[in-house]
Amino acid sequence: MLTVNKTLGVLCRLPKWQIHGFLRSFTFRPGKQFLHKLVLGIETSCDDTAAAVVDETGSILGEAIHSQTEVHLKTGGIIPSVAQQLHRENIEQIVKKTLCASGVTPNELSAVATTVKPGLALSLGVGLEYSLQLVNQYKKPFIPIHHMEAHALTIRITNKVDFPFLVLLVSGGHCLLAIVQGISDFLLLGKSLDMAPGDLLDKVARRLSLIKHPAYSTMSGGKAIEHLAKQGNRLHFDFQHPLHYCRNCNFSFSGLQTAVDKIITQKEKEEGVEKGHILSCAADIAAAVQHTVASHIAKRTHRAILFCQQRGFLTPSNAILVVSGGVASNLYIRRTLEIVTRATNCVLLCPPVKLCTDNGIMIAWNGVERLRAGLGILYNTEGLRYEPKNHRI
Repeated sequence: MLTVNKTLGVLCRLPKWQIHGFLRSFTFRPGKQFLHKLVLGIETSCDDTAAAVVDETGSILGEAIHSQTEVHLKTGGIIPSVAQQLHRENIEQIVKKTLCASGVTPNELSAVATTVKPGLALSLGVGLEYSLQLVNQYKKPFIPIHHMEAHALTIRITNKVDFPFLVLLVSGGHCLLAIVQGISDFLLLGKSLDMAPGDLLDKVARRLSLIKHPAYSTMSGGKAIEHLAKQGNRLHFDFQHPLHYCRNCNFSFSGLQTAVDKIITQKEKEEGVEKGHILSCAADIAAAVQHTVASHIAKRTHRAILFCQQRGFLTPSNAILVVSGGVASNLYIRRTLEIVTRATNCVLLCPPVKLCTDNGIMIAWNGVERLRAGLGILYNTEGLRYEPKNHRI
C-alpha cells in the first residue's frame, strides 16, 4: 500500500502527457499473465537501417533491417553521404514494417531507444532526427544508446549472464576489452590504438580484389576473407604479431595492414599481375592475415582474463568472456578464443551470428535494460545531439 501511495504521489507531480505515457508503458497482451514494457529500437550508426520491438522478457516481437552492403561493395567502401541518403530513404518503411510485424502501435510503446554514439555522423543524424519526431508525436520517453554498450549487453537476451563479466567487442569500427560491472558501468582494459580488425579485413579484401571473384562478389570484405582463407595455407606467409612486446591489453592493426600491402605488391610483381587482378596466392594471404588477427586478439584477451582473475573481477562462479560485434561472427576467431577460455577455465559466450552484426534488436534490448534500471531515460530531448567520435563506454 505504501508503494502504491508513493507511486500516486509521483504521478500527481508529473505533466499529464508523462502520466499517460507511464500508464501506456504497461501493456496487457492476451495469453500473457503479466504486464510488460515494450521498446522500439532504431539503429543507423553505419550502413544498416534497422529497427526492432523487444519486451522486457527479451522476446523479439518484430524486426526489420535494410542492408546497404551491396551498394557499398560497388563503391569500394562506405561513402557517408550515400549511407545517409539510403538511411533517409528506408528508415520510415523499416520502422513501419517492424511495428506491423510486432502488432504494436506507437501508442503502446513504453519508450524509443536509438543509437546516438559512436558511428558515422551523417548516419547517426538520420536515426536521431526520425526518432525525435516519433517521440514528440506520440509523447514517448527517449533513451539514447551507446552502440558498443548495446553490443556488450546483447548476450543477456539469449543467456542468463550476471554482472560482472569480461567483454571483447570486435567490429569494423571498434576493438576493445572491458569489464562490464553494470548496465552503464564499464571498466576499459584495452582498445585498438589505430584501426579495427573488421576494417583491416575489409581493406585486405579490397586490396586482393575479391569483389571480382564470383564466389565473393556479394560478400562483405570480412566474410570474403573468412571463406577464402579456408582454401589457403596460413604457413605460406608469416606476418609479425602486433604489439608483441607491449605488456597491456591494447590492440593494433595498422602495421599488419602495411605489411600485407607490401606482400601483395611484391607478389603482383612476381606473378606479373596488374593491380586489381586476383593473385594465385590470394587464399594463402587471406589465411595468414586471418590467423594473425585471431592470434593477436586471443593473446590480448588472454592477458585480460588473467588480470581479471588475479584482481578478483572474474571468479570461478562467474568466469565469463562475452564476444560480440560483427567480427565475432568469424568462426575462425571464435575457435581461437575457445582455446584461450578452455586454458583459463572460462566460459565463452557469443550472441547468435544474427545479433553480432548491427541490428535493431540489441538497441531495443539496451533500451529495455535502461528502462528497467531507470537509467538515461529522457522526457525532454531539447538540445540532444549525436556523438560520432565518442568511443568511450
